[in-house]
This record gives sequence, structure tokens and C-alpha cells, in this order.
Amino acid sequence: MSTVSPHDGHPHLDGVVDAARAAGGESLAARVRFLVELDALKRVHRRSLLVDASRPENSAEHSWHLALFALLLAPHAAEDVDVTRVVEMLLVHDVVEIDAGDVLVYDTAAMADKARAEAAAADRIFGLLPDAEADRLRALWEEYEERATPEARFAFAVDRLQPVLLNALSGGRTWRDHDVHLGRVVEVNAPIGDAAPELWAFARAVLDGAVGDGRLAAAPAPSPG
Repeated sequence: MSTVSPHDGHPHLDGVVDAARAAGGESLAARVRFLVELDALKRVHRRSLLVDASRPENSAEHSWHLALFALLLAPHAAEDVDVTRVVEMLLVHDVVEIDAGDVLVYDTAAMADKARAEAAAADRIFGLLPDAEADRLRALWEEYEERATPEARFAFAVDRLQPVLLNALSGGRTWRDHDVHLGRVVEVNAPIGDAAPELWAFARAVLDGAVGDGRLAAAPAPSPG
């Protein structure tokens, strides 16, 4: 995991930040610096492919897509949710992948190290902002991670649902490439049902269809020998 900005040493960054400082002081300079930093999220490739299977989705595209999922699917949440707060959470929760990268949710070993790496990334990246805004966005990120509120649980459900749909629609290649089978997909994505039972019923139907035509294995592959 890197704790150095991907933009350190950029030949024009200091000039842009200085222009912001001259126009609006240190607070504007810090906000602009943070916004420039977010551009690096476009270079973080995820494991899920686009629907047409032409390339991997990047983390910035993922965050945008999740925000729209939340806007449109909120009526199917099990509890009333503040949709604006859900969208804010979804727009910031993957910012840490600039440093920590994307982790395959089915990779148990990698997931074990995920929390530590992402907490360090949150310290650095949110720390670019003025204190009040850093605290607000860090609190949204932590709320998502803790999943103690209806908004966080629904945000998490949406974050699980979108890759299921992408994997199913792109032919199941990510599942096959990583030897993921139905039981593992159900185990990892079952929290969708805690926040949105209708969406989980929908996801299960999609998964059953994927098993039916071979996009997703019904059971683990037999061990060699």
C-alpha cells in the first residue's frame, strides 16, 4: 500500500494549488488539492468488468454508479433512509482505494488486511482537507464501515448488489477467473437481504440464472488429484 500521493511531483499541481490559495485562501487551496487527488481513483481498476466485458470497471465509475443505484433503489430499502446521506457515503467510501487499491471481496486473505490498509489511507487522503470537512467525510466513511445505521446498511447492500449484476451481465468471467461458486457468492452478498429483502430476492434470481447457464459454478471445483 502506498501512502504517497499519486500526484506528488506533478509539474503543474503546485501552480494550480497556488492559484486556489490566491483566490480563496488556504481553505480553497486544500479543497482543490483534495479534489485533484480524487482523480487518481479513476486509475484504480476493480475486479468487476463492464457489462460489455470490454475492460475492468474503475473505482471512480463504481462510486458514480452506486450513487445512482441508491437514488433509484432507495424505495426498496427495508427501512426509511436519508438518500442524500447514502449517496454521500457511497461517493466517499472508496476514496481510500487510491492508496489501498481494490480487494477482491472473495479473497479471504486479502480482506483480512483491508481494514488496516484503508484506515491508513483515510488518514492521509481525508487529512488533505480543512479539519471540519476532513472530520465530516471521515465520519461518513466510518459510518459506512461500521454499518450501524439504516443508511450505512443500505449503502453496503447497494455496494454488494452492483458487482453481482456486473458479473452476471458480463458473462461471469470474474467469478470463473477466481473459482468463485454460488455458495461463496451467497455468503458474501447475503447482507443485501438485511437492508433490502426485495433486492436480495432479485439478486438470488439473477444468481440462479447464472448457475443455470454456466456463468457461475454451482459448487466448488474438485481438488486436483
